[in-house]
Amino acid sequence: MTTRIPLAERMRPKSLEDYVGQKHIVGDGAVLKNAIDQKGIPSIILWGPPGVGKTTLALLIAKALERPFYSLSAIQSGVKEVREVIEKAEQLRQFNQEQPILFIDEIHRFSKSQQDSLLGAVERGTVTLIGATTENPSFEVISALLSRCQVYVLEELAKEDLIHIVDKALSEDEYLNQEKIEVKEYDALLQLSGGDARKLLNILELVSQAAVHQKLPIANDFVAKHVQQNRIRYDKSGEQHYDVISAFIKSIRGSDPNAAVYWLARMIEGGEDPKFIARRLLILASEDIGNANPNALLLANNCFQAVNVIGWPESRIILSQTVTYLASSVKSNAAYEAINKAQAIVRQTSNLSVPLHLRNAPTKLMKALDYGGDYKYSHAFPGNFVLQEYMPDQLKGLKLYEPGSNAAEDKLRASLKERWKDKYGY
Repeated sequence: MTTRIPLAERMRPKSLEDYVGQKHIVGDGAVLKNAIDQKGIPSIILWGPPGVGKTTLALLIAKALERPFYSLSAIQSGVKEVREVIEKAEQLRQFNQEQPILFIDEIHRFSKSQQDSLLGAVERGTVTLIGATTENPSFEVISALLSRCQVYVLEELAKEDLIHIVDKALSEDEYLNQEKIEVKEYDALLQLSGGDARKLLNILELVSQAAVHQKLPIANDFVAKHVQQNRIRYDKSGEQHYDVISAFIKSIRGSDPNAAVYWLARMIEGGEDPKFIARRLLILASEDIGNANPNALLLANNCFQAVNVIGWPESRIILSQTVTYLASSVKSNAAYEAINKAQAIVRQTSNLSVPLHLRNAPTKLMKALDYGGDYKYSHAFPGNFVLQEYMPDQLKGLKLYEPGSNAAEDKLRASLKERWKDKYGY
């Protein structure tokens, strides 16, 4: 009996025209698409959540460029395997063959020495590197290698993209298109897949077999009944990785230290990288607590430094201290909202002129043009403050920071109101 290739593999796109999602980088006129069309790309890092098409995109790039393709998994490969591929690439160069593409899946799992072994080949152009990662490459890829690569961020697939993938599989797969399978409801399929196209197709294949056997349509209840999930399992490579970290962050944001430390334990028992957890706490300390308790960011930063030095198992104690403190802390997202508003205004108004009195005046000509001429030095006035306009003329009086409702930010609001009177409506 011949083993059937999984549906996810059977439905892997054969060309960029069939590729679903990521139009911001591979759509018509997009930067990566233009580079592919011009038959030349730099070494790149593809950063995005599981199941959004990183591996598929790497394969399609190699196919479009008609280049040899070597693939390594950072979980199973080491320096030895990397050097073997580089040697093969060097041999191709000697015979004037096309420069090969070296794809490294989960490149964030490579150690510093493993990443160092790639540097020379990338720098000399022996290979074009395509790395795939679910982690922020700024933290996980060494700076020397990162500086030689372009980073492209792959976004989560939209609901319509996922539905398209389901419908396409049912109509075009050589096995499923022979059956009359009706999908009445998509919600359970999409929810259980978590936006992961590979997982979505695996679930579809499973429930399709049951739907054909029972001669029933695929509906939410039907999917829930036939997809058995092991909810205790934590797969740090992607299956429940994002669900658990989401529950963890939301528990801290919701001020529940008990739930937060439970999800922390789930990650610890699953073998999660402590640095990954500590980085998330750093972000949360600013995004969800901010000026309501500035000590939160200090503690989170000290936690990050400590786990980098200590590692497992002792880091679990430091993480637990930090998690329970952050969860118990008063919350404010005022700083987060302020930068969101400010960036939105910048996108709408573009490059507004800096007021003359705030401009730098390093030359005589600039001083003659009154650059910085009417600037008032705050420290020369009582209380180190003087009323003065700091916004562009078109944005005078625009309030972007609204302090939260808590003891610390109530004091900030009172101080701002005392200084600025009614200018910003504090």
